[in-house]
Amino acid sequence: MKKVIVKCKLKNRDEFEKKLADIDMDFGPVYWQHERVYVPRNYKKRSSFPRLILRTEMKSVDRPAQYSMEMRRHIEDSGLDIVDVTKVSDYAEAANIILQLGFEMQGEVSRRRQEMVLGKGTKMYMDKVEGMAGTYAKIEAELDEKDKVEDVRKEILKTLKSLGQDAKTVVEETYTEERI
Repeated sequence: MKKVIVKCKLKNRDEFEKKLADIDMDFGPVYWQHERVYVPRNYKKRSSFPRLILRTEMKSVDRPAQYSMEMRRHIEDSGLDIVDVTKVSDYAEAANIILQLGFEMQGEVSRRRQEMVLGKGTKMYMDKVEGMAGTYAKIEAELDEKDKVEDVRKEILKTLKSLGQDAKTVVEETYTEERI
């Protein structure tokens, strides 16, 4: 699946949520995610190399954790992300396979996350990342064949601007890269 993803560090979480409430929009309940991010041994920042992410997700304390593996490749020159997600039943075995394929762990990210559906194929997330100051908003929009990456990116930035964010708040690095 092809996506355009824009993340920003919120200037003020309360004001951001108030602007959303003013237009009758609200995030769903908080849930917890933990990710182990794996990269190829020859990985270079700002390259189009794939990253593999092993994710544990707990949406409710009375339900078992969900595990998934995500392959994410950011095509730097186009601003496009290619994302494929697969459910995993045996977390330890999946981690072992990733290591045997020659990937190494780049880092771990734990976060409290809320999500909101903005439209067909478009979601907004609000993340509070463990060990990082501030709160982040992230909009992910799936692309159809007819969509142009730059047009979708402009629309996302316009949405964030209407919610009090600007280009200075946009963060290009992943949570893992910001922590390194």
